[in-house]
Amino acid sequence: MLRILISEPYSNYNKPMRTYLDCIPCFLKQTLNTGRIATPDEAKIRKMLDVIGDQIKSFPTSATPPEMGQIIYKTIRDISGVDDPYKAQKAVHIQQSLAIFPSLQDIMTHADDKLLTAIRIAIAGNIIDLGMEKSFDLKNDLDKILHQKMAICDIQNFKSQLIKANVILYLGDNSGESVFDRILIEAMNKPVTYVVRDKPVINDVTYADAIASGIDSIADIITSGSDAPGTFVDRCSPELQQLIKKADLIISKGQGNFESLSETILPVFFLLKAKCPVIANHLGVLEDDIVLKQSNFFA
Repeated sequence: MLRILISEPYSNYNKPMRTYLDCIPCFLKQTLNTGRIATPDEAKIRKMLDVIGDQIKSFPTSATPPEMGQIIYKTIRDISGVDDPYKAQKAVHIQQSLAIFPSLQDIMTHADDKLLTAIRIAIAGNIIDLGMEKSFDLKNDLDKILHQKMAICDIQNFKSQLIKANVILYLGDNSGESVFDRILIEAMNKPVTYVVRDKPVINDVTYADAIASGIDSIADIITSGSDAPGTFVDRCSPELQQLIKKADLIISKGQGNFESLSETILPVFFLLKAKCPVIANHLGVLEDDIVLKQSNFFA
């Protein structure tokens, strides 16, 4: 039974990320929007909504939103028969990002603090999120984020950890955004393993998307072993679990990865734009703020 009051404060990011009442209409909206992309069949879309509505009734608020996301997108795949509803849009976003990639490289050429600039560029790519009902303009949003003050900026610890890191994991988020990730991977100038979703979910980056983005030219690519729109270590493939145990530095991109790892004691740095009020309040920042936040490993 859902017993959380909508007025309950959730601004303390030291509490585990969980599901709030504000998330529930978002779950249904995601089901409806993606269902309509997957199929024009109103009866199938209604069935998706009914199934997810029933799931929400018993979904524990202690669970994270990506866990419901996993249920939502499996339900859509099963009912519609469409494995990757956002396939066409992902391809467009990758091409749009590749088109401006030379300008990103030019920005890096003239940057005073190349690593911090690369982090800003990587965060700028986080706007490409089809799970959120927000429009975006790659060029305009990039320019804004390059000059926007970071609400949380743990850059010194990031630089210190990077210097001594030998095993680096980069947890990818959205397709198209993966092109922006190339800038940060290149700026770190160390071997990196780039982690992608095992199956299509929302517009998250898959192995094929990462190849199309050019990630294979600068990093190893591994799938998570899970179709969740986040990273749950205990559900990842044994291969990835072993890499996570060895990792000296883990870069976590986006909201889904933050929601699933917010209380980790692994050496994680979260890079994201707070695109919804729940995430913003949980982090103690404003909506649309940008964040480079260290995990509790560094506390």
